[in-house]
Amino acid sequence: MSEPASDLRPATITVTAGRPAHEPDAPLNPPITMASTYVATGDLEYGRYGNPTWSAFEEVLGTLEGGRALAFASGMAAATTVLDLVGQGGGVVAPRHSYSGTVMALADLESRERLHGTLVDIADTDAVVAAMRADEDCALLWIESPTNPALEIADIPALAQAAHELGIRVVVDNTFATPLLQQPLALGADIVVHSATKYLAGHSDVQLGALVTADDEVHAALKGRRDLVGAVPGPFETWLALRGLRTLHVRLDRAQANAAELARRLADHPAIEEVRYPGFGAIVAAVLGGGAPAADLLAHDVRLWVHATSLGGVESTLERRRRWKAEAATIPEGLVRMSVGIEDVEDLWADLSRALSSARP
Repeated sequence: MSEPASDLRPATITVTAGRPAHEPDAPLNPPITMASTYVATGDLEYGRYGNPTWSAFEEVLGTLEGGRALAFASGMAAATTVLDLVGQGGGVVAPRHSYSGTVMALADLESRERLHGTLVDIADTDAVVAAMRADEDCALLWIESPTNPALEIADIPALAQAAHELGIRVVVDNTFATPLLQQPLALGADIVVHSATKYLAGHSDVQLGALVTADDEVHAALKGRRDLVGAVPGPFETWLALRGLRTLHVRLDRAQANAAELARRLADHPAIEEVRYPGFGAIVAAVLGGGAPAADLLAHDVRLWVHATSLGGVESTLERRRRWKAEAATIPEGLVRMSVGIEDVEDLWADLSRALSSARP
């Protein structure tokens, strides 16, 4: 692989990292390596242990995050691999408004007495620190910032420092922010989690996850779990994710500009009770004054926006999050999470405002 200069800016890294060396007749893009078995006595040996296509994707993401990346079959495969590092009976402190899959995984492990979890308001730094101190078996602090779908912001440096003083490992789910807007390792985190299905791949056609760490011992432990459990991605899916990652900076720039403008307009709309937007990223949460019926009507009436549960693609999607039974009861019934895409913002607003006109309380 080519070696991008360490002083390159993130937008350049997304384009240049993980490429074949600049040699005559070399392809610009790394080829897809479709192999389950390799000739013996090398570094790979078997398809569960590594793949050159994974390596290219991992180089780009690792460089962006400032660590070493590992690709996984899905975001949840990556997340549960981190939870596997917690010893028997250990404690995990996590946001009460974490992605519902994360909360469900914690609940499943707790029901089998593998570990115990404490859910907190991650934006309340003092409360999070108090929860870690109160649990003498706490081994892991799980942070989402912004949270999904409440869009709360955590003080990552302060929380990481407090956790490390207590001997607690820190993991940050960076799916919403992406490494272009936030680099948790530089803020004190030990591990970064991504659902690469979302912004990194960016085209709603791939399921992929990733972990990044700058700690060689942690990297070895995570790779060991991936090798043993077999939570590995397919080469074609990883190649698609790498191709999507090349345009992350231009997609995110456009989507973020659209999101900021829509958040501004939604705040003045009579059907909207509250707008949540952290000031960066491309996710907006709007709470409709008419509650669940109005939110469901909005999701039914939009034409350009897509009623769908995933996010981070080039197209704009929305959904009422409380339609999922696993969503936290503290999320308002009328909260609609909007993943803003890269369409023309005026077209997005025209469709949204038209549908909102029938959703007024």
